[in-house]
Amino acid sequence: MFADTHCHLDDRRFEGDLAEVISRAKDAGLVLMINSGADMASSEASVQLARQNEGFIFANIGLHPNRINELNAQSLKRLRTLAKDPVVLAIGEIGLDYHWNTFPAWQQKEAFRVQLDLAAEMQLPVVIHSRKSTDDVVEILLEWHTKLPTEHTQKARPGALHSWSDSYEKTKPLIEAGFYFGVSGPVTYQNAPDRRECTAALPLERILIETDCPYLTPHPLRGKRNEPAYVLRMVEEVARLHHKSVQETAEITTRNAFKLYGLKIQVS
Repeated sequence: MFADTHCHLDDRRFEGDLAEVISRAKDAGLVLMINSGADMASSEASVQLARQNEGFIFANIGLHPNRINELNAQSLKRLRTLAKDPVVLAIGEIGLDYHWNTFPAWQQKEAFRVQLDLAAEMQLPVVIHSRKSTDDVVEILLEWHTKLPTEHTQKARPGALHSWSDSYEKTKPLIEAGFYFGVSGPVTYQNAPDRRECTAALPLERILIETDCPYLTPHPLRGKRNEPAYVLRMVEEVARLHHKSVQETAEITTRNAFKLYGLKIQVS
């Protein structure tokens, strides 16, 4: 029983065999996949994909910090409409990216806050992209979370940090605020001890498994196209780091996903 909580099956690299990829995911024991938008086109595609695979694939919608040039009154209105669809679970992936710096920090922060406000308005969790921007991401998220009314749906389950890899010291305030943390392929890389250290420090009850496919392919498949069926590789490493069985780790992390996103599907 596995869940891939962050994938990009609308990517062109799946154009030739998407049906087979989805079939392999089911055969591998996945019960849930969440396709994440990064711009308006991929957000639309994510919703369509989820509609075509009802109850198995769901969607996140939003503008990645490298795509915030698309944010305007019209696109915000369209995101608001899409967010009402029951296949949409979260606003994401949104956030800050100071690695590429496609847009200046002030502009990224502005777009980030606008989309956080959208999530609060639509009562949806957020899925956060953070690259070389941890301090600002934490500050903005905590500011947003603090302002949520006590009775707000997202106060207890505000969202997830995608492919998280920062220190426990910086992570702790987010844990206390109720956020979850995505663990992806790099946790399996031999040259990424920091990822394993971070993952080992996270409460297992707050860990989500994600492939980010077709990116971040786990070891020993690194260099090939990633796909949801490979979630087992991450689960195995998380199980090792937390001294649990693979089966127990798979069950806990999958239930985490259902809890965060408020899904009513029964998983046994």
